[in-house]
Amino acid sequence: MPLFPRHDADLIRGEPPIRAIMPYLMPGRNESVVYADSVFHIEAARGWLKTYNRTHEHHATLFHVLAYAVAQALHARPELNRFVSGGRLYQRRGVQISFVVKKELRDDGRSTTIKLDCPASEPFAAFAARVVRAIHDAQSTERAVDHESALIMRLPGPLVRALVAVARLLDHWNLFPRFMTDPDPMFASIFLANLGSVGISDAYHHLYEYGTCSLFGAVSAPAYHPFVEGTSVVARQGLRVRWTFDERIHDAFYSARSLGLVRDILEAPAVHLGAPEGDPAYRPGAS
Repeated sequence: MPLFPRHDADLIRGEPPIRAIMPYLMPGRNESVVYADSVFHIEAARGWLKTYNRTHEHHATLFHVLAYAVAQALHARPELNRFVSGGRLYQRRGVQISFVVKKELRDDGRSTTIKLDCPASEPFAAFAARVVRAIHDAQSTERAVDHESALIMRLPGPLVRALVAVARLLDHWNLFPRFMTDPDPMFASIFLANLGSVGISDAYHHLYEYGTCSLFGAVSAPAYHPFVEGTSVVARQGLRVRWTFDERIHDAFYSARSLGLVRDILEAPAVHLGAPEGDPAYRPGAS
């Protein structure tokens, strides 16, 4: 039983003993890691987006659809929206997605990280518009988290290591303050790395021991992939995402079924997101 409650999550009670002991058998995220590989059929999504972008001011991309699908899956399957801290399992309050944005589209261009809250009832159009605005703001302004990181890195190396150690200790005891964790991209439900946008494909990503992020998705560039259709194998446009999970939060069966919800939305956007021109009657989760 922790001495102090967390401001971002609730302690999970009544877990089976075999799951409750896992954080003690495997204290770190990267010794608890499980990898999964998904290839999504995207021809329907591309057609949907082509029509959507003709009728909406803020243009959306496949990455926007994927991020939205992931957020909706985490709302529908909340037991995947968990993390381990201090040897205890917590249920996160809300869904947050983090991802990296290039400030300048050059090899040596600086990068910054965005973290977005994802309400369960938010329509896709509102979500996509928020992502576009967040990316624009990140590229055009100096964000507080970047400024703070730059200040910390002016300190001597031993002092930086000491500060990180203190931060981890405070988080272990649920004392890390909200004003530090709220903007921190490592305190999120999932980190999506759009590696395909910078020419990197088919890579897995490690989890971070710092923070509370238990899920990572490495997104490749769209490419032709073999798909089975009836008794034939055909080449279709697909999007590969390689996932990294912390096994301590839930079992593989639950995680795989959760990924199935992402597939449903990405491969049939008209069913789950409504008509691309806009559907006033649409509600997330409707089918």
